[in-house]
Amino acid sequence: MTMNFLNPVTTQTWTNGRHLVRCVKVIQETWDVRTFCFMAEQPVMFFFKPGQFVTLELEIEGEPIMRSYTISSSPSIPYSFSITVKRVPGGKVSNWLHDNLKVGDELAVHGPVGNFNSIDFPADKVLFLSGGVGITPLMSMTRWFFDTNANVDVEFIHSARAPRDVIYHRELVHMFSRIPEFKLHIVCEKKDDIGEAWAGYRGFLTQPMLELMVPDFLEREIFCCGPTPYMNAIKRILRDNGFDMSHYHEESFGATPLDVREEVLELAEQAEAEAEEIDYADMLSVEFVGSGKSVRIQPGETVHSAAAKLGLHIPKACGMGICGTCRVGLKSGEVDMEHNGGITDEDIEEGYILSCCSKPRGDVVVDY
Repeated sequence: MTMNFLNPVTTQTWTNGRHLVRCVKVIQETWDVRTFCFMAEQPVMFFFKPGQFVTLELEIEGEPIMRSYTISSSPSIPYSFSITVKRVPGGKVSNWLHDNLKVGDELAVHGPVGNFNSIDFPADKVLFLSGGVGITPLMSMTRWFFDTNANVDVEFIHSARAPRDVIYHRELVHMFSRIPEFKLHIVCEKKDDIGEAWAGYRGFLTQPMLELMVPDFLEREIFCCGPTPYMNAIKRILRDNGFDMSHYHEESFGATPLDVREEVLELAEQAEAEAEEIDYADMLSVEFVGSGKSVRIQPGETVHSAAAKLGLHIPKACGMGICGTCRVGLKSGEVDMEHNGGITDEDIEEGYILSCCSKPRGDVVVDY
């Protein structure tokens, strides 16, 4: 690479959308966790809010697959970004990335998006709580605070299975050793039989442990990311102590929650029962100008389901308006869009919608 990447005239700024990037480095963080670093072929400054995520567009065994991963790097290093991936037993995408993605490979990413970030919720005192690979968005935030010399009091509690599973351990120790306002606490569920001494906290994070580490935890802006049982346990502690949950933030875009799945099944049954009662004249027209196709759907159906009925494949990863992968342009008409942070206000103003969570109010025309 030449010094041309410093030229402000040719350098582009990252915006939410589809971008081709190339893997430039692979770092083995722990025995089952790797960090993949990416850059654009043409210079791009990857500006994003620490804590946001991207969605990878992959093809595995001939099947197109979308998967979302938090950006673990900081926007303070703007010409590249990184994701950190844990190998999961039986995990189709994580195992493929570990076994196949190498330096020089090119792929498409969508993003950045996400409401879970440290920019939209500024505070003088914060508490980061992470479990396992849930450390990645909080690491991005910590790196940002460290690199920008932010005047923020940071308490960071990370829970891992064993000492060998602590991701970014040496870097965390380095950062927290240099700034008095940064305090690090690591909890290991077990010592494990690997001959490694561990003199720190052991077991699962409990309220007495939390009070010992961070006596003023109720006075802080709290960011939490980890397995669902871990986050549920944290929320129980906070609620039991009367914490104002408007100051609690968590990231979760894994499997669809059980209550959401049950609601979807219930709605599907209702729709099937009511289908015969709906008059054809009451159905709504959805036209896709890019393909020249149109279809009539029942009120309450999404733009994405309308596309599926026509055999049109709009890429989708989460199905809950989180990842932003299914963004399309709305040429005319109005929709009710109940998203979860997968689209920005600027995108909405420009006429974009997320097809997975947008229900037409009347006839609509979509740019796809």
